[in-house]
Amino acid sequence: MHTLLLFGLAGFLAQLVDGSLGMAFGVTATTTLLVAGTTPAVASAAVHLAEVGTTLASGLSHWKMRNVDWRVVGTLALPGAAGAVLGAYVLTSLATSSAELWITTILLLLGLYVLIRFAFLELGSLLTAKRPGARFLAPLGVVAGFVDASGGGGWGPVATTTLLSSGRLEPRKVVGSVDTSEFIVAIAASVGFLVALSHTDGMNYTVVAGLMIGGMLAAPLAAWLVRKLPPRILGAAAGGLIVFTNSRALLASLDAPTPVTVVVLVGIGVLWAAGLTAAIRSIRAERRMNVLAGETDPDGDPSAQPAAGATAEGPVATDATEPAGPTRSADHA
Repeated sequence: MHTLLLFGLAGFLAQLVDGSLGMAFGVTATTTLLVAGTTPAVASAAVHLAEVGTTLASGLSHWKMRNVDWRVVGTLALPGAAGAVLGAYVLTSLATSSAELWITTILLLLGLYVLIRFAFLELGSLLTAKRPGARFLAPLGVVAGFVDASGGGGWGPVATTTLLSSGRLEPRKVVGSVDTSEFIVAIAASVGFLVALSHTDGMNYTVVAGLMIGGMLAAPLAAWLVRKLPPRILGAAAGGLIVFTNSRALLASLDAPTPVTVVVLVGIGVLWAAGLTAAIRSIRAERRMNVLAGETDPDGDPSAQPAAGATAEGPVATDATEPAGPTRSADHA
């Protein structure tokens, strides 16, 4: 019961992050399992089994909140499933020591990306009239699915951030569509791991159940928070934690001297603190810009908007003479 409750809490927090940001359940949960001593392949398999339940609940929640573009889901999910099966095969084929080094490095890089993106980079992007097509979504699905299965996480960091940066879909529908399509990817990855693993003696199904139950309980709240909670704070906090944890594990696997370990971890701590500070400052600046642009939420919370420069339906005008709308001006083409 203690294990069930502990990993239930871990699953709840991981899904709260993932459902709000469109990323980081796999990265967060896999990091937790690796710290607990689970082998890389079994950890990734357990997380993807749990994600079958959490992504189903998340997808339904986002659908009820009208955060899903079903054409994007259908085009992204099947290539993602193929990439996930390939990633599962690659991870289970690696020797344990090589797998630990690979998966820790991938998680570290993904955590660093999440921290930098949500703490220091501009989240909003002007929407274009062009919708994402199969030529764009299919390769994206394959790459994201492969990284997700072989690295113990990565579907959201790859798929969500790429779609957001393309400006071809509303931010809230990016999060909802990526989370919903992950249901198919999780099923494919789980089947791939169960077939590829020669044995599942290391699989703790109590841990899987805890992650799944906790994540399913958090899914409706996360789908609601995607409109209300400033994503910068959540992303910066989660990214910093992932970077710190996997850096420590990587240094330990490389037998780094204690002074080197201390210096690196202190440096990461400083970066993490700077990221949280930058995130808070960015939120305040974005709120001021939203108020000036007349974007204040009906409930009086300007942070409910996706980001400065983009509303739930499209961008605001960048100049008083330009009308607001989904088409970019020549300056932004």
